[in-house]
Formats: sequence, structure tokens, C-alpha cells
Amino acid sequence: MIQNVELPEEINISLGSESRDFAVKSTLAQPILDSIYSILIGAGWLGFTLYLTSSFIGPEYSDYLINALKGTEAVTPNEGSLMGLIFFVVLFGIFVSVGLFKFLKGVFSLFRRGGYFVGTPARLVNFRNGKMISSDWDQFTGNIEVKGSNKKGNIKLLMRTGKMIKGMGKGSSKYVPDITFIAGIQGVYDIEQICRKRIKENDPTPSAGS
Repeated sequence: MIQNVELPEEINISLGSESRDFAVKSTLAQPILDSIYSILIGAGWLGFTLYLTSSFIGPEYSDYLINALKGTEAVTPNEGSLMGLIFFVVLFGIFVSVGLFKFLKGVFSLFRRGGYFVGTPARLVNFRNGKMISSDWDQFTGNIEVKGSNKKGNIKLLMRTGKMIKGMGKGSSKYVPDITFIAGIQGVYDIEQICRKRIKENDPTPSAGS
């Protein structure tokens, strides 16, 4: 068995006498590059939103907002302009919220730990912050991505579960599978071989010619 950490009591109780292939502690909830990518996307989205705001907002709206922020007597727009201003503020808020969410998600993920992972012949167990998630090997597709060296690397396991994400155009929706990350661990290539073996052994799909 590959084990480089002492496991919490909760995992040992849950596994009982079940045999273990590996036991590791993931230093991060997801690879650093994924977190940085999310930060850059969020920052770019916010920058683009601010650029559009400064480019397309009219002088009448600018005077109204600036005076409102200063607490001075505002230039009151007419009814049509006021409705346009309300629409603009709502749309601006939505765009800023999206960018801020992506940016903060990336920042927080840099400090979020991945917890403990234990592989057995039947399942993969993840224990983090008092929460335990057990996934049978037949829930994984067998598509595995490994990055880094055997001294420290990342494993990305694609699962059969997921969700549909709607695109901008009609009929552009796509299926995005759930992903299990095991990031910043030793023996990453040895563990990848174990995962691949167990997924193949527990593959629920019929083999060709059966």
C-alpha cells in the first residue's frame, strides 16, 4: 500500500477492515494553475465590464451618478433616461457579480485544502473538514490526467456524473463532467496506475463483443 500520511480516526473507522491501495493527503483542492486561470478570467471579465461602462454610459447618466455619490443635488434624468439608467445598473450588477464570483472563487481555492484521499479495491474516499465523500470506482470514466513529477503532482479524474452548461447560442449547450482532483501528492504516477486498474475492474459498461 502507498501511504505517506497518518489518517484521521474518522477514515479508519469508516474503512474498518477494508483493504487499502493508497492513502495520501492532498495539499490543494485543485491545481494552482486552475485557480490562477479562474482569477484571470474573473479579473478580465471585471475589466471588460468596466471598460464597456466607461465607453457607453452617457454624460447624463455620469452626472446623475457622480452627484448622487457626492450627496449633492443630482441632475434628474427624464423618465425614459431613468428607465435606461435602472436597466443599466441591473445589467452592470449582473456582469460584476459574475466576474467577482470567478475571481473570488480562484482566490479562495488557492488556500483551500484537498483533504485526505484513500483508495480501496471498491471505492475512492475523500475526507475534508469533517465531511467524507465516498465514490465507487464505477462512477469514474477512466479518463485520467496526470501532471507534475512523481515527487509532487496532480491527478484529475473525470466522473460519469455531471451537468449541462448552456452556451450563448441556440443549441450550444454542452455536457460538463464532474471532476475529482487529487492535487500536490507524492507518488502521483503510481497512484494513477492504481486508479486506472480499479476503474477498469469496476467498469459497468459491457466490453466489446460481449
